[in-house]
Amino acid sequence: MTDAQTLQTVNVQEHGSWLELRLNRPERLNAFTDEMHRNLRAHLERAASDPNCRAVLLTGEGRGFCAGQDLGDRDPRSMDGPPDLEHTLSTFYNPLVQCIRGMGKPVVCAVNGVAAGAGANIALSCDLVLAAKSAKFIQSFAKVGLVPDAGGSWLLPRLLGEARAKAWAMTAEPISAETAHNWGLVWKVFEDDELLAAARAQTQALADAPTFGLGLTKQAMQAAAGHDLNSHLTLEAQLQGRAGRSQDYREGVTAFLDKRAPTFSGQE
Repeated sequence: MTDAQTLQTVNVQEHGSWLELRLNRPERLNAFTDEMHRNLRAHLERAASDPNCRAVLLTGEGRGFCAGQDLGDRDPRSMDGPPDLEHTLSTFYNPLVQCIRGMGKPVVCAVNGVAAGAGANIALSCDLVLAAKSAKFIQSFAKVGLVPDAGGSWLLPRLLGEARAKAWAMTAEPISAETAHNWGLVWKVFEDDELLAAARAQTQALADAPTFGLGLTKQAMQAAAGHDLNSHLTLEAQLQGRAGRSQDYREGVTAFLDKRAPTFSGQE
């Protein structure tokens, strides 16, 4: 693969130990089509299975991150009947969210502009969300009579609490990057022209970190909401056992005792 390659609706750039994916339909604010789904999922699955890829950065080309589903593909006037949105979710959006959440390595999202509908929820499914000051987050489903999808109805109450999640979903009010940060949806906010450099630096730092342990941390925290304390302590101990047997743990402790910088491999 070349250093910067355009594959239809996703731009791909390799940075040695990590992969940068940029949604590439800027004229439509990177709204999803079936083709974009297929391309993005293929690259995410490749990153998940590649031991040399230790982190992923997801962002958008142009002035938006992702406006959700391209409604031009769902125009009722040009269809024989109502769309099968259950099939759309089961075939495209759900596997995409599951891939991001299930990936055993960090996924960073740089929200460079509007993130609406499923676009917002895919961004919020990532492990670290960074945003430009001009970015807007919109749960736009209520405007067209739909339910928050792409994991939104599961994720938002966990991030915001039920009251705030329902109010945001039902009003479809846009919120700013600063509000998203104050609500705990976003890790950090940057000036627009500083976002990409900051996101790349953050992704590089994660790729250089003990990524095997980071993947286990991700697994533990995502499982916590469905566990009582005792069952979660059991899982925590099991994951810590794996972490303690890893090459990264050995390297981290040895480097600490030798008073040198560690060189992690991301290997178990």
